[in-house]
Amino acid sequence: MKNSDQARLPLNGKSVDEYLVRLKTIMFDPTYDSKCVDLSAKDVIASSCNNFYEGLTQKEVEVYYEQIKLADTTNKSQIGFNSKLMKVDGKIVEQVYKLGGMYSTAIEKIIFWLQKAGGVAENPGQKLTIDRLIKFYQTGNPVDFDDYSVAWVCDTISTVDAVNGFIEVYQDALQKKSAFESVVSMKDFEATKRIAAVSHEAQWFEDNSPIMKEHKKDTVTGISAKVITVISEVGDAAPSTPIGINLPNNEWIREDTGSKSVSLSNIVESYNFYKAKSPMIDEFGSSDEVKARVRQYGGMAGDIHTDLHEVIGHASGQINKGVKTTDVTLKNYAGVLEEARADLVGLYYTLDQKLVDIGVSPSLEVGKAEYDNYIMNGMMTQLQRIEPGDNLEEAHMRNRQLNSQWAFKKGEKDKVIERISRDGKTYFVINDYQKLRTLFGELLREIQRIKSEGDFKAGKNLVETYGVIVDQPLLKEVHARFEKLNIAPYMGFIQPKLVPVMEGDRIVDVKVQYPKSFVEQMLEYGKTYNFLAPYWN
Repeated sequence: MKNSDQARLPLNGKSVDEYLVRLKTIMFDPTYDSKCVDLSAKDVIASSCNNFYEGLTQKEVEVYYEQIKLADTTNKSQIGFNSKLMKVDGKIVEQVYKLGGMYSTAIEKIIFWLQKAGGVAENPGQKLTIDRLIKFYQTGNPVDFDDYSVAWVCDTISTVDAVNGFIEVYQDALQKKSAFESVVSMKDFEATKRIAAVSHEAQWFEDNSPIMKEHKKDTVTGISAKVITVISEVGDAAPSTPIGINLPNNEWIREDTGSKSVSLSNIVESYNFYKAKSPMIDEFGSSDEVKARVRQYGGMAGDIHTDLHEVIGHASGQINKGVKTTDVTLKNYAGVLEEARADLVGLYYTLDQKLVDIGVSPSLEVGKAEYDNYIMNGMMTQLQRIEPGDNLEEAHMRNRQLNSQWAFKKGEKDKVIERISRDGKTYFVINDYQKLRTLFGELLREIQRIKSEGDFKAGKNLVETYGVIVDQPLLKEVHARFEKLNIAPYMGFIQPKLVPVMEGDRIVDVKVQYPKSFVEQMLEYGKTYNFLAPYWN
């Protein structure tokens, strides 16, 4: 470090020795900022090390935003989703991500390219969407992001589309602050027919849901769905990518205007390709029948469950009048409960004859394959991703264990799911698929009640009882079995580089190129797109 070009180091007026002390602490002290999101602590803000908050406690954050809501009860926007909250000279200050504010040099570039995109928009609706997004980046006002979100939901005809902005809240323990992401895509017209068939029946799914009548929507509004081919992803969406997206997050827009669901077809296809070759099902599948069913229908089952999760799950149900949004009522449990709820909607309907009748599924064997995979993952195989001694922290992992473990415990007397040991190995066997579906429906009913009524105590109890604590002997067994398989716990994607082929000033073709490795791509990104001054204190 001392022999490097010091002009290229983010010293911010400090010496190389001071910088080295800072780096050594971050890199080699396991007690310093040990978790990005710490959901197990008494103070989830003070113990989490992301940069959404600086020098604040959980209570201070909750009080700060509660006072803003009380000052203007008519404001339905996601207050504070695009900002950093910090203490300066003992006072709480909010630094907003906008032009002229935080991250301004990067946001200038975003605006520049959005303006270029607006000049070649496919139609007036897409042009309006882009213009409203530009205005949001200029002002940083959450109301402007609402206006953009409404326009984005209403644009259902464009071939090329993009998710862009501060979107998912999973990196914030209190589910308020959003991380930046952008996904550029084009519509897969043939594959969209499947997901469109699901969205067309959205009212039927709502009417026939096992949730309480008072928690159902009388009229399901504006659900549009499509399958897309991803062109490029950045930010929170890369290199580990979602397989489905349902937006906007703001509940009042979903209820008044609707939502847009997308399934990322080339991402799902890639996952399914590698899963089909994976030896995991041979190692953890409970029987030859289960293994054969998963091999035949596992990919299709995953696609259908994702469609139902995104299109129907997130868009279903409603919050009772007078009940605040879930980031306020359910706090740090809001994310896991919402994902559990959407998963349960998908699970409940994956084994419904309705899907066969509308041509989405060829038989109920597809639903059984999804149940096989889900229980195997929720009870066992996802444990590959955590270290022995740890419990579950990530919202999606908690959600899958919550749903699986709750159904296992509630159906234990009737052996709906049975835990067996064979040749020193653990397996989970589903003995009654229809009873399991009934159990999934019962849990869906309860989690929807928790969301609709804002029942924090019941939500916390569900998550902490079923979604957090890991069976440590089973965890060690899972690790030992995976070690023999040599399977990575996560999959990520390298982004393509689109190189135009020119004839004069005219683009006649586009070549798709890839770097040799993920490291090479990250080094190139850091060199070419580093618009932000490094920050440390």
